[in-house]
Amino acid sequence: MYRNKLTRRFLALSAALSLALCQSAFAGETVALNLDDAMQRAFQTNPTVSIAQYELDSARASYNAARQSRGVSISASHDSNRGGNNDAPKKITNTHSNTLTAALPIFTGGKLSGTIKQAKANYQYNEVGVQRTYNEMRSTVTNGYFKMLQADNMQKLSAESVTRLEDHLKNVQAQYDVGVVAKVDVLRSQVELANAKQTLIQAENSYQVAESNMNKIVGLPMDTNLKLDNLLVYNAYDKNMDDCLAYAAEHRPELMQAKYNMDAAKGALMVARSGHMPQVSASATQALGSDYWLGDNRTKWYAGINVKMNVFDTGVTLSKIHGAEADLKKAQETYRDTVDSVNLDVRSNYLGLREAEKRISTTKLAVEQADEDYRIAQLRYMSGVGTNTDVLDAQVALTQAKTNYTQALYDYNTSKTALETSIGVPMTNPVKVTVAKAEKKAAKTEAKAEKSAAKIEEAK
Repeated sequence: MYRNKLTRRFLALSAALSLALCQSAFAGETVALNLDDAMQRAFQTNPTVSIAQYELDSARASYNAARQSRGVSISASHDSNRGGNNDAPKKITNTHSNTLTAALPIFTGGKLSGTIKQAKANYQYNEVGVQRTYNEMRSTVTNGYFKMLQADNMQKLSAESVTRLEDHLKNVQAQYDVGVVAKVDVLRSQVELANAKQTLIQAENSYQVAESNMNKIVGLPMDTNLKLDNLLVYNAYDKNMDDCLAYAAEHRPELMQAKYNMDAAKGALMVARSGHMPQVSASATQALGSDYWLGDNRTKWYAGINVKMNVFDTGVTLSKIHGAEADLKKAQETYRDTVDSVNLDVRSNYLGLREAEKRISTTKLAVEQADEDYRIAQLRYMSGVGTNTDVLDAQVALTQAKTNYTQALYDYNTSKTALETSIGVPMTNPVKVTVAKAEKKAAKTEAKAEKSAAKIEEAK
């Protein structure tokens, strides 16, 4: 089993190292990237995922150590001494002794049980934490992906605006050359074109920044050119508010972690209360000694029961109990606050999703109307009926309508990602977190803790 773990880790490290070494091959090149590819690259290269896994490994080791502390411990010692009597300085003796002791805890007043409970809760907390890290990484990758797509759309819209204004300026210039329109129409068109070019420059810069950010997320060189699949589309979301809230109550990692924090606090309280209880252990000792090395001539053995109890410690144990009780109340209040925060998060993201959904339909219609309005304004101006201002205003309205439509699509998709993250939709990862099982384990642990606490109260 240990060898299998080492093999898996070696392969994971090899894959990460290979990916890091080949990054230079992508520098300045174009890389086609879909959302799934981006996810896998981020999972392999982002240190957040590795940190969460190492924290889980550490918590697992602590939990195993706590459980194994219930078993027998065996210790060995050796002493070699040389000494004499001050009244007879020439009489020097050597003593060598060996001791082998086996000890077994029999009753600890809840100290061992509480320690195991703490360690188990911490392990479960970190197990859910790995799932939470994958969910949050999914959100980071998706948001970065959509942000780059949105920046690309804005870049294209700005370029379209420049092209329309350039074509319009040619028409205005042609009419001015034959004396049909005034010089002011040419100047106004030139100013609008210059403003549109400035907007295009800003849009191109925003795209480059979004692309660099995406490269950072997936672990590619900053100057890599990315070609993304266009996912800024409308796909209806069929869950209602109640469905989302119910799903979040069962799957949101933060809620599970808050519950495990309460379990850990209950375990700490058991440890604190054990300070007033007797500590009973059994031991068996085999002792060997002689005046000569190795010290194995004379043998003795001992077996017995050791009982130790704190009689008076100036209130130290009582203070620890009060502190542990306060920590438990804090964990309970934190859980209650987490429930409210999760519900608020889900509601906000759900309402944001529905608001963006409504804007998609209205802005899509506005694009069609603005496009027709711009076409009519151009025809009227060419016929000498309309004004240059009408055309320029219609062009601005068309650009704004298209901008509003792409922004609505972007807001809808990012809100959908935020909603899925807020309700705890699990991202595929090596650790399978089953909330139902975790709930059953937590219930059993809590029942055992209540029985132990009742026994302690009776002992008092």
